[in-house]
Amino acid sequence: MPAWAPAMVDTTDDAPGGEAVTIRPESDLHSNAFWAGLRRRQVVVGRCLDCQRDFFPRLPTCPRCGGRRLVDETVSGAGTVYSWVRVHRALGDSSVVEPPYVVATIDLDDGCRMFGRIEPHQSAAIGLAVTPAFVDHDGWTELVFAPGSPE
Repeated sequence: MPAWAPAMVDTTDDAPGGEAVTIRPESDLHSNAFWAGLRRRQVVVGRCLDCQRDFFPRLPTCPRCGGRRLVDETVSGAGTVYSWVRVHRALGDSSVVEPPYVVATIDLDDGCRMFGRIEPHQSAAIGLAVTPAFVDHDGWTELVFAPGSPE
């Protein structure tokens, strides 16, 4: 499964009595660098050495030119909100974040698009300048975007 839609892993048994369920993204060959970067407070995307374009999520070949000479590249993570949606109702009983929250498509200044939450959700607007922020959860780090321009 691609990095932008990670498999969510239930780290507890489905125990009777309504115990809390802990969920976390599960990395794979293509998303390992992204998740490791977030733990270091860095945003990592793929870069094609053939066409010099950045892309996300990381794929086996460049989505633009089909090149196979790819590297992981640390980028600023700053960008602009292209589109967003506010979620008012949890999609399940095991939500990592309580609604309402905003999920946005961000045009990164470095040239590719990425998805993430905007915090605070009330600030969401198309064209809003954002910078990366990092939220630690149980065993993983989430990339969120906060209003502001890079320094």
